[in-house]
Amino acid sequence: MAQPSSKVNGVDNTFRRKWDRDEYLERARKREEEEDGNFKAKAKVPAVQRKPLKHRDYEVDLVSRLGKTQVVTPVAPLSQQAGYYCSVCECVVKDSANYLDHINGKKHQRALGMSMRVERASLEQVQQRFESLKKRKVVSSFTEQDLDDRILKQQQEEEERKRQRRERKKEKKKEKALEEDLDDCDQDVAAMMGFGGFGSSKK
Repeated sequence: MAQPSSKVNGVDNTFRRKWDRDEYLERARKREEEEDGNFKAKAKVPAVQRKPLKHRDYEVDLVSRLGKTQVVTPVAPLSQQAGYYCSVCECVVKDSANYLDHINGKKHQRALGMSMRVERASLEQVQQRFESLKKRKVVSSFTEQDLDDRILKQQQEEEERKRQRRERKKEKKKEKALEEDLDDCDQDVAAMMGFGGFGSSKK
């Protein structure tokens, strides 16, 4: 084996890179200028403004399909599969609790164009709300009387229905008694004439 010479002239074996500080300072300055220009351009474009959260203007239907059976096929469209279908997000949720979580969640609200922030009410809005609630309370005192009238009317209708049912039962009992009397007469006549019966299936 040949032994390496201990003296090597003119070879850089340190593998260290030499940096030109001026060149890299110039590159960093250019990059910062470009980033500042891009940031200013982005700042000019307004961010997406979403509306604040608001009350639902529809009733959530959770019970219309309760207790019903449905044939589920794997090739059926999403809207006809088992569970609750969200037409906004185009997904199916398997139970009502998860469906409520979904429609109150961030993804669904964003799809509707709303942020998860609530609009801050001003003093005038709060005062108007109090006024409307006071007016509703005054109006509700009139509706209590209406409610009593409606309850009374329902009770009268229920009593009328019960009376009609009792009369129908009485009429059915009378008809049954007449039929039994006729059957008894038929049997007596048949016995007098020597027949076993007139062939009726009634006993």
